[in-house]
Parts: sequence; structure tokens; C-alpha cells
Amino acid sequence: GFRYYVVGSCEFNSSKLNDIEFTLSYYYNKLEYIRFSSSVGKYVGYTEHGIKNAERWNNGPKVITSRGEKERYCFRNVGVFTESALTKS
Repeated sequence: GFRYYVVGSCEFNSSKLNDIEFTLSYYYNKLEYIRFSSSVGKYVGYTEHGIKNAERWNNGPKVITSRGEKERYCFRNVGVFTESALTKS
């Protein structure tokens, strides 16, 4: 199985760009220990290790980079996702 992996996703239910939420989740041994959510705007820890990392990452440049991922990753690809879904429906 997987020991450590990271999952990034863009979730949206409408065509409005402000409704898109970017999440970046970090897992270890199938347990999510930290997550960045663009709607919250910071990292949130779920385990003792995750809480310590969240505090450190929120006070450094990593959180600023993650805040830009919504525009860089999600906004660029939303047209591709919605166009593909609309042509198949």
C-alpha cells in the first residue's frame, strides 16, 4: 500500500469561478493528517503531527503558494472540465 501521498482537487458545482474550492490533502498510512482548503485559506492539522506542521506552514511562504493554486490550477482547467461534461450530457 501507499505510505505517503498528496491529493489535490478542484471542486465546483456551478460555472462561477468564486464557487470553486481547491483542496490539498496530505496522507500517511491512509490517514489524512493535514489539509489546505482555499475556502479556509490556511492549513488545518488533524493529527498531532499535522497540527504542528499546519502551524509552521501557515507562518511561512508555503501557505502563500498554496493560496495561488486555486487560480493557477483550478481556474485554468475549469473550462476543460465543464466543456467536457456539457458535451456529454
